[in-house]
Amino acid sequence: MADIVLRGVSRVFNGIPAVDDITMTFPEGSVTCLLGPSGCGKTTLMRMIAGLDTPSSGRILFGDRDVTALPARKRNVAMVFQYPVMYRTLSVEQNIALPIRRDRSLDDATRRQRIEDVMDMMQLQDCRDAFMHELDVGTRQRVAVARSIARSCEVVLFDEPTTNVEVNAKLQLIRAFKAFRSRLRQTVVYVTHDQTEAMTLADRIALMQDGRVTQCAAPRTLYDRPESEFGGWFLGNPGMNFLDPAASRDGTISFDAVAAPFRAPPEGSDGVRLGIRPERVGIGTPDGPGVPGRVMRRTITIGGQYLLLVEVGGATLRARAAPGAPFRPGDDVSVLCPIDHMAFFRHGHRLPDQPELLERGHP
Repeated sequence: MADIVLRGVSRVFNGIPAVDDITMTFPEGSVTCLLGPSGCGKTTLMRMIAGLDTPSSGRILFGDRDVTALPARKRNVAMVFQYPVMYRTLSVEQNIALPIRRDRSLDDATRRQRIEDVMDMMQLQDCRDAFMHELDVGTRQRVAVARSIARSCEVVLFDEPTTNVEVNAKLQLIRAFKAFRSRLRQTVVYVTHDQTEAMTLADRIALMQDGRVTQCAAPRTLYDRPESEFGGWFLGNPGMNFLDPAASRDGTISFDAVAAPFRAPPEGSDGVRLGIRPERVGIGTPDGPGVPGRVMRRTITIGGQYLLLVEVGGATLRARAAPGAPFRPGDDVSVLCPIDHMAFFRHGHRLPDQPELLERGHP
């Protein structure tokens, strides 16, 4: 196994950068998810790591070995594609065995044991003699994963493997992925646009936008402390609320959803916005702590929770309410935004220091 190191990697198509000057490291034995919207460069970056595409500039290293110019067959990389690529005339067991059938470093007993191990991990023992046309898409994708990990490569790449499978099969694939990760510590790069999948599977998430990695961190850190408004918006269902200042004067800055003003940042209040996640917004009865607001809309979400759209002064924000919460459209409420869960951004980028909250009526 080895780290995957990218140094200034770019890929340009017809003058347009699909991947733009990325420098980062995928640690040995870790799972890193490339997460972002369609067209942000995730698959292009993965194809360059695999050797299926060549960078326009920059270098790719596996440990100390420069693989930038090496073809895919010389990189010791396994890849699972969005659509499973299987040999229809071979059984499940034969498909899995094919990549290691001519591996002279393995004796027959070791080869046999490895095939049995991966079929067990991927829960394929009951269909070992089945042919591809007899299997659903989810099972075929599990066979593709089993075939890739049977090779015992240094690096395994997954390109949105659950996109085209139904929900139950997707859950089976995720469980199988966790099983193989608990037993084999290969370096894994996993491309997805599904934030729940990334939060579930990854040791680290590399969030991509317009060909760049905007932040790379542990899932919880990425969610709790986004370094950009894009990160706050993209992660979460729904994403973070963003509030523009209601007023800015005398060295202070105020927001409709917060009772007291803040001391303005040293660089001034230009371009500053406040962010807070819907689940952190407290909604109470009109005589509760906070500022007055009014419920504009209520929708029910997963788990019976309510998502409220609340008007507060000239601002609107989304808030989550527990199942059975009494709030309905038209109700007057109190809105409380805890300072510990606020984030402040300037022109889309997080401020390094949070502005100080002043007492109400501060001059």
